[in-house]
Amino acid sequence: MTVKLQIVAGIILILGLLWIVNMIRKRKLELKYALAWMVVIILMLLVDIFPPILSLISFLFGIATPVNTLFILGFIFALALLFILTVTVSRLSDRVRQLSQAVALNEKNIEELQLKELKNKKEADGNTL
Repeated sequence: MTVKLQIVAGIILILGLLWIVNMIRKRKLELKYALAWMVVIILMLLVDIFPPILSLISFLFGIATPVNTLFILGFIFALALLFILTVTVSRLSDRVRQLSQAVALNEKNIEELQLKELKNKKEADGNTL
């Protein structure tokens, strides 16, 4: 990788990191979801600044070229992110179901109270005549 490409990649990664931090600051992104992205960007910055790290990782895992290591690590990250998002969607789906049931029960209780109030009002009107 040329020095010029390393500088461009580093600038893009730093801008991406600043963008994520800004989204967290504006509360458009929750910290627990952004942490994974921030870790990946920081690791990519380290690899960008010190390219031999990727060659060392490739050698340790027996991967032929550093580029293949990047693809494998990207694939693993994508799978981990998909799993985390699947768990989050499952939790939110369960929470929506619970909230829907609670709203339905509250509406039923309100209707029953309104009927009782109407019945009591009719009885009170009937007693005054």
